[in-house]
Amino acid sequence: MLNPRRGHVGLTLIELMVVIALLAFLLMLGAPSFSTWIQNSRLRSSAESILAGLQQAKAEAVSRNARVRFQFTSTLDDTCALSTSSANWVVNLDPDSDPNAVVGSCGTAPDDAAAPRILHKRDGVNTPTGLVVATGGVSSVVFNGLGRITPVPAGNVSITLSNPTIGDCADAGGPVTCLRIVVSPAGQLRMCNPKFSLPDPQGC
Repeated sequence: MLNPRRGHVGLTLIELMVVIALLAFLLMLGAPSFSTWIQNSRLRSSAESILAGLQQAKAEAVSRNARVRFQFTSTLDDTCALSTSSANWVVNLDPDSDPNAVVGSCGTAPDDAAAPRILHKRDGVNTPTGLVVATGGVSSVVFNGLGRITPVPAGNVSITLSNPTIGDCADAGGPVTCLRIVVSPAGQLRMCNPKFSLPDPQGC
């Protein structure tokens, strides 16, 4: 004969409170790592945006057999100036070898026939708080019709992205996956992680 008494089903209030406390503790442990992961993802997105701009500049130079300039700018409106620490960028035709052609004109709609002959542009408004773009003092890179940098630099052009507000770069023992974009004098473009050395595929 079946026992009419049945055990209770579910959790008691005390058991539920213990489970909630454990979950809260685990979330507290994981929150800093999750926040760092988000910031690293945003840093990578910014690096990929800059790399895409350089690739577009090179492709336009080759397809048009013309000088095309990629430059960092302080803003993308008509108050813009050239920058060596911004994630905003503008790509324009550069037939007159004028490094200041877009200064004060970044708000102009893309048009390859009207000055300043802007082809592409991208703002850094979605870059992570605290992002640092270090270009080594270089505000622009010019590609010629062969896809090479002109004038020919003494060595590679390096653009490094870091975020000191989170911490040091991983190569210095910190939590930040800093990235570097390297442009060779021949116009080869690559993104690498300073934590690794060549010949590692990720190495700089």
